Amino acid sequence: MNTDKFYQIALTMVPNVGDVAAKKLLAYCGSAENVFKESRKSLMSIPGIGSVIANSILSQKPFGAAELELRFIEKNRVMPLFFTDEAYPFRLKQCADAPMMLFMKGAEACCLNAKKIISVVGTRSASDYGKAMTETIVKGLSHLDDLLVVSGLAYGIDVAAHKACLKYDIPTLGVLAHGIDRLYPSMHTQLSRQMQEAGALLTEFRGGTKPERENFPKRNRIISGISDATLVVEARQKGGALITADIANSYNRDVFAVPGRVGDQNSEGCNQLIRRNQAALVQSARDICYLMAWDAETDKKAVKPIEQKVDINKEQASVLSVLNQKGKATADLLAIHLKLPISKIMHLLFQLELKGLVKAMAGNQYSKS
Repeated sequence: MNTDKFYQIALTMVPNVGDVAAKKLLAYCGSAENVFKESRKSLMSIPGIGSVIANSILSQKPFGAAELELRFIEKNRVMPLFFTDEAYPFRLKQCADAPMMLFMKGAEACCLNAKKIISVVGTRSASDYGKAMTETIVKGLSHLDDLLVVSGLAYGIDVAAHKACLKYDIPTLGVLAHGIDRLYPSMHTQLSRQMQEAGALLTEFRGGTKPERENFPKRNRIISGISDATLVVEARQKGGALITADIANSYNRDVFAVPGRVGDQNSEGCNQLIRRNQAALVQSARDICYLMAWDAETDKKAVKPIEQKVDINKEQASVLSVLNQKGKATADLLAIHLKLPISKIMHLLFQLELKGLVKAMAGNQYSKS
């Protein structure tokens, strides 16, 4: 049995511990295993961790379910991705509510950290025009190197995007709102199998989880958070596509929308996003490539390493290196990435702020000045 994965899965199953609290526990304790080996007093000394959560951790009740889940993923060749794993999507790590654990099934070569990732979403009752536009845009992106197209394997625009990717040999990722042991809708089972040849299926829900209504907004945040940009092809005034676009905006990701006819129900959502400046108007893949600078020569250049100044010590430089790579990060994320206590990270950030090298941002995040 993989001990690390056992404790990591168990941490995600502790009652009253959500993704934010789990990251805090991980930052203070250093590893999932250490969380379960801490004393009650030590656990309660962590900000936001009270007696209820401490008792839930020390009860070890999740251990039985964690062992069953570990057997399930090993039997079904599912790849578990913990928040600290190198293969975990680094774009998603930047989101405060990113799930602690993901489950992926598909091609091992499918990279969730591809150089370019775009999500394509829209209404389930897509028109022929909407499906055609989806295929045209996906085809127009097919010349890009290291591209991954993400969607939700739902009816309409989602499935049109996945099919277009298969047609034009683009790896595609289907994000699920249920356990990886089933597929909803079931009629897309064959399509999902084809997708796994070069792409994959991804979910945060453990085996046996049904596609409950409340799971879909959670699924949508992964679609938004894992991507550089979200494209809405067709959408009504209310629906999952607009939720996905709204989440993408909250993550400071690019959002694009294809305009439609005035009075057309399937275009009301896209037109509204454009009218409210919540999405950039695009009519082709060329527009997306231009706005994302994906065809620019600078896109092919390697990121230059940080130039360390004389008055920066090794630990300060390591913080700057992570911020240079991620763009921005919370103190908790820095602590997890660098495997340092949160108190040490806060001290380093304070020192770097005084030197004018780091600045605090909204949402308890930090970036290079």
